Amino acid sequence: MTTDTVSQSTHATVQRFLSTPVGMLIGGRRVEATSGNWFDSIDPATGSRLTSVALGDPADVDRAVTAAHAAFDDPSWQRLAPLDRGRLLHRLADLIEEHADELALLESYDNGKPLSVARAVDVGTSAKLFRYFAGWPSKYEGATIPVSPRGGLDVLNYTTHEPIGVVGAIVPWNFPMSMAVWKLAPALATGNTVVLKPAEETSLSTLRLVELIHEAGFPPGVVNVVTGPGATVGAAIAAHPGIGKVAFTGSTAVGRAVAIAATGNLKKVSLELGGKSPNIVLPDADPDTVAAAAAEAIFFNQGQTCTAGSRLYVHADLYDEVLSGVVDRARRIVVGPGTDPATEMGPLVSAKQHKTVCGYVESGRAEGGRVAAGGGRPATLASEYAGGFFVEPTVIEAPDDGLTVVQEEIFGPVLTVLRWHETDDLIRRANASPYGLAAGIWTRDLTSAHTLARAIRAGTIWINCYNLTDPASPFGGYKESGWGREMGRAALDLYTETKSVWVNLG
Repeated sequence: MTTDTVSQSTHATVQRFLSTPVGMLIGGRRVEATSGNWFDSIDPATGSRLTSVALGDPADVDRAVTAAHAAFDDPSWQRLAPLDRGRLLHRLADLIEEHADELALLESYDNGKPLSVARAVDVGTSAKLFRYFAGWPSKYEGATIPVSPRGGLDVLNYTTHEPIGVVGAIVPWNFPMSMAVWKLAPALATGNTVVLKPAEETSLSTLRLVELIHEAGFPPGVVNVVTGPGATVGAAIAAHPGIGKVAFTGSTAVGRAVAIAATGNLKKVSLELGGKSPNIVLPDADPDTVAAAAAEAIFFNQGQTCTAGSRLYVHADLYDEVLSGVVDRARRIVVGPGTDPATEMGPLVSAKQHKTVCGYVESGRAEGGRVAAGGGRPATLASEYAGGFFVEPTVIEAPDDGLTVVQEEIFGPVLTVLRWHETDDLIRRANASPYGLAAGIWTRDLTSAHTLARAIRAGTIWINCYNLTDPASPFGGYKESGWGREMGRAALDLYTETKSVWVNLG
């Protein structure tokens, strides 16, 4: 591992964190699992063990829910003034920025992504999210309603927004820290307490983040972390009768299971699920610009992004030129360990994900697709990374939309390129997916851009850009891509109940 981009002291800090087994955080304390069991956190660049993490189970979820309820009922949190809640969130953002190198290095080790991406996206976005939501506690207002009650009564009707209570948050492994913050920031801004389950593949940055939450001054038990598998810990959170709302990001299949489990006490549910996003190139687009952007849209974060531009629809007039440009860029991407400053694309997160992605590539070949770039393991990796979960940036020419690689979410660096001729047929094909998370449109013609943006059934449309997000802009999907909208003011509604109060003034 190189030391070009972070200090020796930062490396030493991270090594100390990894040198002993990492327990869960419940009620403000680091604790072992009730069972006393541990599981290994694996470095995806080498396949070797990083450290051990507490293996939680439903009993630990019970402990965390009890702690979260106690914190929710405690006046030190429940009666905290809105401005003071905002100050805590700002202080937490300060601490994230102070520890940015440490958090980014930990994320790169645990997830495999390039250190530069971990610092700019995972850590930078997390601080930005807490700062944005720090402004909301003093501004999330109710309303007075001009009602017309029967009998001519003289009444005052007003609404208030109140926290739901204990929130269960289940987050994925692709952006471990920032996905946790997508839930934590609005939940805390609105006065809730949280039981959080990070993905078992990538628990480390979240565990360190919650230490900073305590350091920022949040009362013990306001945020609790239970680590372990989704099938046990995640399922227990989704079904727990003491949790009033569950927020989940992950696959559509698991999202369905979460929604079903939540019916026991009819808890509120928000789901940010899968995608198979169309990236559409019109005949007047600039081929060089499109090729560079299309490569970034799919290969960013090793393709492990729910909004990945995995279906590239190119008009027949530009098809050959755009394809050639994307293939050239795919072949020039430097693949390696995330901690190497030269790396542009790291390994996949786990052996399981590596096997899944390689299986999709083989199915693409078997079903008639042409692998125009990649498709295997990079040949230039050093021997110390022989056990790592690496896949080349891969481009597959698809003869039609029927291929499995075109239809299903791969969650890896695999791009399918398809040709189109007529706009109406393009719209039909772009929308012929159970998903509706995002889409990209590339054109100089604003009329065409806005017409297509209106026609595509997706929660986010990018025109002449891709993968832009901001804490102020709502994010979520149509169809099987989820329920609800995260970020922006819309996120506050996911974590609150609206109370209507009627007062007879007569």
